[in-house]
Amino acid sequence: MQTDTLSDVLRSVRLRGAVFYQISFPAVWSVEAPPMRELGRLLFPEAEHVMEYHVLTKGDGWACVAGLNPVRMHAGDVVILPHGDGHVLSNDPARQPTRIDPGWVAATRDAPKPIPIVFHSQYEFSWGEDAKPGDTELVCGFLSCDRHPFNPLLDALPRLLHLPASSSAAAHTELGQLALRADRGQPGAAALLERASETMFIDALRRYLECLPAGSTGWLAGLRDGQIGRALALIHRAPARPWTIDDLARAAGLSRSVFCARFLRLLSLPPMQYLARWRMEAAAGLLRASRAPVAAVALEVGYESEAAFARAFKRATGTSPARWRRMQHAG
Repeated sequence: MQTDTLSDVLRSVRLRGAVFYQISFPAVWSVEAPPMRELGRLLFPEAEHVMEYHVLTKGDGWACVAGLNPVRMHAGDVVILPHGDGHVLSNDPARQPTRIDPGWVAATRDAPKPIPIVFHSQYEFSWGEDAKPGDTELVCGFLSCDRHPFNPLLDALPRLLHLPASSSAAAHTELGQLALRADRGQPGAAALLERASETMFIDALRRYLECLPAGSTGWLAGLRDGQIGRALALIHRAPARPWTIDDLARAAGLSRSVFCARFLRLLSLPPMQYLARWRMEAAAGLLRASRAPVAAVALEVGYESEAAFARAFKRATGTSPARWRRMQHAG
């Protein structure tokens, strides 16, 4: 049930993956990736949120984000930057990095992907040629998703998610190997890498969920909690049902007071507020995917009054359902 809820959210927020760069480094290297607020629109012009990830396919290195301890990486490891932080990848955290120029990213946006990049020294590189073996090799990619009206997953993820290589993480190794074998520009190559990228991210989420320490809070912690996870699954399965706190508490096997306190502690939202936000997310999906009248969408997500639904939707998105739909279709 909890796993279905995670899948429900991933489908709703329209996760999309891409593998963009295949990089070879010499023995000494250090590069700084700008934050996604500088690069995101260059890579995904219509995306609301962009994450970056790196798969280390050969060698060792470090991943550093300001304010966090450096993370040691080995071949097969993956790091994901869920919030789009700027970061440094290097063979030595103390080394001064070379910053990736957003102008170069914009200029190469339409080049066949993944783009092979060969660093001949820390400050000199070439791109677009056949990849040459280096002491260290990386596959770098991006994932886009919707942030609005409601994406409960993003706030539940850390600034840097590190997934060490293991026998259970075949998706990570497969992604790196696919990128290395990809015949750029050939039919199906981009779609194959997109699917592999998304699979890697979902596998990372599942592993992170399994390893959450006791006492964790956030949406994923709520999902893992037996009683609260059951309530979340019911909300996602039937958002239009006229749920009450008593209904959800009874389904969770908890008293009303214990249920409300645990839900609020884990998700930082009261149950009815979470239900209202998820209804808006479900409504957004219906408005985007169909041309059903707004009144029909309102009924589908639990509102008998079109006017009440329109007011709630505008509070959540800043615009009316009809205008939001036109903006989505125009995009």
